Amino acid sequence: MVEEEKIIDEKIIEEVPIGIKRDKGFDREKWIPKTEIGRKIKSGEITGIEEVFDNGYKILEPQVVDALLPDIESDLISIGQSKGKFGGGKRSIWKQTQKKTKEGNKIKFSILTVIGNKNGYVGIGVGSSNETMPAKEKALRRAKLNIIRIRRGCGSWESGGKNLYSIPFEVTGKCGAAEIKLLPAPKGTGLCVEGECKKILRMAGIRDIHSKSRNSKTKLNLIKACFNALKKLSEMRIDQDFISKYNITEGRIK
Repeated sequence: MVEEEKIIDEKIIEEVPIGIKRDKGFDREKWIPKTEIGRKIKSGEITGIEEVFDNGYKILEPQVVDALLPDIESDLISIGQSKGKFGGGKRSIWKQTQKKTKEGNKIKFSILTVIGNKNGYVGIGVGSSNETMPAKEKALRRAKLNIIRIRRGCGSWESGGKNLYSIPFEVTGKCGAAEIKLLPAPKGTGLCVEGECKKILRMAGIRDIHSKSRNSKTKLNLIKACFNALKKLSEMRIDQDFISKYNITEGRIK
């Protein structure tokens, strides 16, 4: 009887619902790279994510990020709204749309994922599907392909060049009609920005910042505008004297 009970318990543990796969994590040994960068990482020629950005390589495989940034984290951003009582609504991570057809309403789910190591690297991705789990997987995969390296530094005169966890200069990002301006802040200010944008800045490793936004009713556009503003930090050309004056660091702060 005892042996039979053990066998039944093991079967219950091993049973997985149909259509759902267990996430076993990234296995580097079983990974078969499909791009040149992936093959170089597998062979050991590239050992750090910094080499990918320094050489201007484009990331075409999400496994590249898994291999070079093992400490990566992810979070979901509320871009939708679920129905509430008496006409009210509650913020939701799922943006639900419906298409009218002869067969009836076809529902589609969209989700936005942000990833980062909280130390200079961040990415966002949007995924859509007829079901929730495939949409979530798409968003995570696209976020890894869209990962960027940002610059951090002390752009506020009040800190005297000692705050490395702010931004070095003012940047503005835009997406559609939504526009957001990020400004340097002294140490101890915190993230003075819209609630969902805080998730992106935390994942990027920014702790102190001021912000100003316009036409921010569409949440998805505001998030993309914030990400575009972070992109500009690395795209702008700056002098070597400016880098040393404001302690600007690109990528990880050791």
